[in-house]
This record gives sequence, structure tokens and C-alpha cells, in this order.
Amino acid sequence: MPLIPRMRVSPLSTFARAALVVAALLAGGPAGAQTPAPAGPPTPRPKVLVVATGGTIAGVQNAPGTLGGYRAGTLTAEQITASVPELARFAQVETEQFSNVASTLITPEMWVQLARRINAALAREDLAGVVVTHGTDRLEETAFFLYLTVRSAKPVVVVGAQRPATGISPDGPINLLAAVRTAASPQAVGKGVMVVMDDRILSARESRKLYQRTGGFSTGEMGMLGVVAGNGPQFFFAPARRFGPRSEFDLAGVDTLPRVELAYSYPGGTGPRFDPLPPGVVVATTGFTRAEGEAYRDLRMKGVVVVTAFTSGENANGGATMDAPPLAEPAAAGGERAAPAPTGPPVPPTVSAIHLTPGKARILLMVALTRTKDPRELQRIFEEY
Repeated sequence: MPLIPRMRVSPLSTFARAALVVAALLAGGPAGAQTPAPAGPPTPRPKVLVVATGGTIAGVQNAPGTLGGYRAGTLTAEQITASVPELARFAQVETEQFSNVASTLITPEMWVQLARRINAALAREDLAGVVVTHGTDRLEETAFFLYLTVRSAKPVVVVGAQRPATGISPDGPINLLAAVRTAASPQAVGKGVMVVMDDRILSARESRKLYQRTGGFSTGEMGMLGVVAGNGPQFFFAPARRFGPRSEFDLAGVDTLPRVELAYSYPGGTGPRFDPLPPGVVVATTGFTRAEGEAYRDLRMKGVVVVTAFTSGENANGGATMDAPPLAEPAAAGGERAAPAPTGPPVPPTVSAIHLTPGKARILLMVALTRTKDPRELQRIFEEY
């Protein structure tokens, strides 16, 4: 009887077969595991509305890819978002073209219309938040106005770029992606209007443009709320002053804002002269000269509200006394000069801005004057917002 040759089985073949069995068990295959459960429906991505106003983030160069000049406010909202396909990973993006201009052409009347549009959009239950693309020259002013007048707790993020979309290494796409991720984040609810630039989340109350370059936005001593990291927005702080649902500023029935002038105090200054008189004026100052004190006292006696703001905006303690000292009467023989006794109606007090730049103090006064002209009530508003 012929011998049947035996098949040699190497240790490696045995190990390989054992590995296949273990893999089948771990995978839930026929070797004894359960059939994997069917995957559930994917979690829907939050909806974010991108409202475009123009600016450098929508800018196009005459010679793309250079360091040359550009035309701000050229690309549309659809073109801006289409250039960042990564947005679709984090949100369902809708777009709306509000305007398409350089930010220096944004007017207070446009602020009112923009705030109304955003308030109406945020009333939608399906909308998680709003992103506003904006030129950087006036970004901080628009953002602060929205901070005062958007009355929803949902996030509103204002974003821009320091380099045009067609320039070398544009910053607009990464800034827009960070802004959309922030507006879509549940953590951003209740944080007020924010500015997102260079992966930093800044409160609109404190944000300001310091430099004409990337990284040029700051908040001074306070106001940085968090960062946008690889895994999304991370918040560490929240603003404490009034905004959003707690704001008392309702723009219903308001089409134009009261005229408020911005003046500058300086050594040897004599104070401004206005014709016609505005309802209010904000003075950038650390103290008045005697002539300035008299000029602003005269304006207050004529019904003009005067607000003082430190030039740097860093004063967190309220303004010092901004009235010039009274003129001294001639001295009697051997006596001292004495200040005259006050006569006539009392002089309305000045209002002190607290840790606001003069430009933002002007915006708050414009909004506040839609409610009151009483300096004491206005001081209350400046202390709460």
C-alpha cells in the first residue's frame, strides 16, 4: 500500500491561522461574535448664517499673488465660503450678502439695518449662530454696536482678514473657518458678540485693531475669551457686563441714531465749537485745560451730553473730575483768593466711560440717547454695559 506523504505544517502557518481566528472573533465574524449593530443616522451639523459686508476678506488684487494693492469688497459671500470647503465638515453654511464695501464706508444707518437682520435671523429655531465678514478698519465699531443691540443668546461672530483673498498667504480662509466653528459651538452660547481673528476669541466690547497685519487685533488688559484649537473652540472666560437678552436697547422703530461728535483734548486746547449743536459729544482726554473745561461746561448748560473717555480706553475706574477749577476772585488786601460762590442753575455732570475706547464710548452714547438724555441715567448705562 503506497504511503501518503504527510503535509508539513510550519509553526508560522499555525500562528497565522490562529491570528485569523482571533481577528474573526474580535470582528464579530462567524467564529462566534455578534453581528454589528447598524449605524444610526449621522448627527446633523448645526446651521450657521454667514452675512457678508465686504472688506479685505473679500478683496481681490489687480495682480493676484503679489504684495500689491487690492480692491476691498469684491468677492461675494458665496465665493468666500466656497473657497473654504472645510466649512462643510462643521456646519451647514447659509450665505447672505448684506453689502460689499470697504469698512470705512459702513454707516450708523447700516449698523441699525444689520442688527435688525441678525436679530430676525437668530429668531429661527434651526439656526445655531451668525458670522459677519467685515473689513478690519471698522470691524471693532460694528462688532461693539452688535454687542449692544443683538438681543439673542446665540453666538454672533465678526471676522475679517488683514490680507486679501488673492494675496500671498491670505488669512481670511483660516479666520472664516475658526469663526464658523465658534458660531456653531454650543459653548459659544451666552458669550455675547465676539471677534474671532488669528485663532483667538475676543469679546466685542474690548477688541480693537492695533496693527495692520495678522495678529493685529487685541483686547488690552481684558476681553480674550478663549482660543480656537485643533479640536474646536475652547472658552476660558465670559463677559460680565450687560449684552444679549439682558440688553435694554431695542431698535424697533429706530432708523437713525442720534448724532454724537468725537473730540480730542490736548495741551493748550480750547474746546470744540459746534453749529448746530449735537445731542452728545465724547471727549478723548485724561484731563481738561481751563479753556476746555469752560467750553464743555457751556455745552452741558446748553443741553449737550458730554462723555469723557481715556484716550487709551484702559481706564477702569471712571474718569477723574473733568471740570476746570473755578476762576479765583481778586484777593482783598492781605487776604487769599477765594473761589466765587456758585450761582444760577446747576451744571449737568459729565458722564464717564469706563474701560471703553473713545470710539466705542461714542457708539454706546449714540445707542443710549435713543432711551434718555439724563446724565445720571446715562452714567448708569455706562457702568452696566
